[in-house]
Amino acid sequence: MDQRQLGPFSVSAIGLGCMSLSHAYGTPPPREQAERVLLGALDAGYTFFDTAAVYGVGHNETLVGEVLKHRRSEFVLASKCGLTNGDQRELNGRPEVLKATCEGSLRRLQTDVIDLYYLHRWDKRVPIEESVGALAELVAEGKIKTIGLSEVSAATLRRAHAVHPITALQTEYSPWTRNPEIAVLDACRELGVTFVAFSPVGRGFLAGGVTDLAQLEEGDFRKGMPRFQGEAFEANLKMFAGFADLAGEAGCTPAQLCLAWLLAKDHAQVPIPGTTNPDHMAENAKAAAIKLSPEVMAKVEALVNPQTVTGPRYAPAMQASVDTED
Repeated sequence: MDQRQLGPFSVSAIGLGCMSLSHAYGTPPPREQAERVLLGALDAGYTFFDTAAVYGVGHNETLVGEVLKHRRSEFVLASKCGLTNGDQRELNGRPEVLKATCEGSLRRLQTDVIDLYYLHRWDKRVPIEESVGALAELVAEGKIKTIGLSEVSAATLRRAHAVHPITALQTEYSPWTRNPEIAVLDACRELGVTFVAFSPVGRGFLAGGVTDLAQLEEGDFRKGMPRFQGEAFEANLKMFAGFADLAGEAGCTPAQLCLAWLLAKDHAQVPIPGTTNPDHMAENAKAAAIKLSPEVMAKVEALVNPQTVTGPRYAPAMQASVDTED
């Protein structure tokens, strides 16, 4: 797979988001299937794996650690802190909590050092400078190599970067979620920060993964997202039909069209699609070789954009926990 620069690391142009193997999208897959995704991803050329302490409240880090520990030298490992306190889910950016979370992550991941460690959310009760300062101390101690931020604004990124260089900023980005285009992408370019796009296929929607709301199991957090509810979902489904047709014209799948669009938008960004399906993991990897024409890029943006997508990406309570421009 083509490579891209992520701070001091060279990584595959497409990384693997591991969250869905433990968390958020209904019942996690059986262990054997999760192993096929993780090990198959290494064999398919993925060299960037993304997990977090909050995914399954430790389950995902444990899974990644157990399955990949014998191939640790083959990939760049990212994890996150700030959304747990011990074995509880809790937004907490206090330095002592972040440091304790890191110790737990190192044990679960069965590694001596985490390559990229994100502050998963900014706890606005704690100045960003204090939280990033704690992560800088972890760098000095050799427990993490670089620092990242997730779901923050351009202004917050600049404040954090003044304390310690930020290697990566991670936020949702896809044809149907364009918030990073307001200010964050420009700030990343200005500061030399790699942008990492999570949910790059619209939480499965732009891959054709949800065509009927009955497909969403209990425990699937998309049930609480406005775009997956009622009339908004039906309107978005009509929009997706055109997107699927466009993918067919481009000679790829809808998921590959999303990923190729992102890769073409900015050669300094890395999307990290997640999946529980080994075939979809392989399909996503092949998107790195797809080159879209300017005409197809323009068609994607005309078809799927803030004016044609119905509903905000988060409900108000969840939106309040992020710091991104809207």
